[in-house]
Amino acid sequence: MATAQIEHSPSPPPQPPVAQTPGPRAAQFQKLFGDALSHTLRTCSYSKFSSCFPTPAKYAPQTLTSIWQQITTKVEASAKKEFEDIMVERDVVAGLNELETLVAEAKSRRKNGVEVREPPHTLPPERLFLAHLAPYLLQTETELEDELKRLQSENEELLDGIQGQQEETEQLVGGLERFVADLERANEIMGNEVDGHGVKKEIADIEQDFRAAGREAKL
Repeated sequence: MATAQIEHSPSPPPQPPVAQTPGPRAAQFQKLFGDALSHTLRTCSYSKFSSCFPTPAKYAPQTLTSIWQQITTKVEASAKKEFEDIMVERDVVAGLNELETLVAEAKSRRKNGVEVREPPHTLPPERLFLAHLAPYLLQTETELEDELKRLQSENEELLDGIQGQQEETEQLVGGLERFVADLERANEIMGNEVDGHGVKKEIADIEQDFRAAGREAKL
C-alpha cells in the first residue's frame, strides 16, 4: 500500500483575507468625508448663491433656485462618485481593516508584555537614514580600525629604526670626539717639542754671543 507523502512548503502560510466590510476606522473615514461634503454644500447656500446673481434672483427666483439645486446636486453626486472610485482603486477599506488588525495585535502584545517595535513609517527621516547607513558605517569603521592598526605597526617599526640610527649616530659622534681629542693631545705634544727646540737654539746663540764678546775683550 503506497503511503501518501505530504509536501511541506518552506514559505509561510498566506495571510487570511481582509474583510471588505468597513471596520471602525473605515467607517469613521467615510463618515468624515460625508460630514466634510455636507459642510461644503451648506456653505454654498442659496442666499450666498443668489447674492452673486441679484438680477435673476429678483426677476426669476424660481429659475435661479432650480439652477442652484442642480449645481449642488451635481457637485454632491460627483464628489461621492470620485470618493467611491478612489476607495475602490486604492483598496482603502481593506487597508484600514488591516491597520485595525495590526493595531489590535500590537495592543495585545503590549498587554502581554511583548516588546513592540516602532513601525518604520512612524520613524523620523533621520533615524531611517541612519538605519540604512548603519551597515556601511560599521564596515567603514572596521576598515578604518584595521588601517589604524597597520599604521601603528608601521610607526612602531619606524620608531625602532630611528632609535637604532640614533644609537649608531651617538656611537659615531663619540668616536669622532675621541679622535679629535687624540688629535688635540698630539698637537699639544708636538707644539711643546717645537717650542723646546727653539729655546735651546736661542740659548746656544746667546752662548755664542758671550763667547764672541769675551774674545773681543781679550783683544
